Amino acid sequence: MTLPQWLPKRLLPWLAGGVLLLLVITLTPTMLRHETAVKIRVAHAGTPLPDGFYLYQQLTAQGIRIKSITPAGNALIIHFDSEEQGLAAQKVLRRLLPDGYVVAQMDSANRQEWLNAPGSARHSLS
Repeated sequence: MTLPQWLPKRLLPWLAGGVLLLLVITLTPTMLRHETAVKIRVAHAGTPLPDGFYLYQQLTAQGIRIKSITPAGNALIIHFDSEEQGLAAQKVLRRLLPDGYVVAQMDSANRQEWLNAPGSARHSLS
């Protein structure tokens, strides 16, 4: 392979470094993005899960942006873009839902376990 005449060989390392730097700058925000999830589960057997669309409407009315809602067995997992959105949603959900529901923030270890659980399906709302 020959280089174009206008590109001297001595500029090749600088050009490769510049391309690599642009890739790092472009991909870093995606890699550093921290997703937060809140799990709503029923406290007593036989209690139905709350309606996901109703929760979406209530949280959106409070200015909380939902990334997705995932039903997983006897729970709903609501994903948010930021930890602040997740914490605000927990406060609203605890006030909104009756005592028969448990609202808790999911840590990353449990999140993968719940997403792989039988009967779980992810539905994106964005």
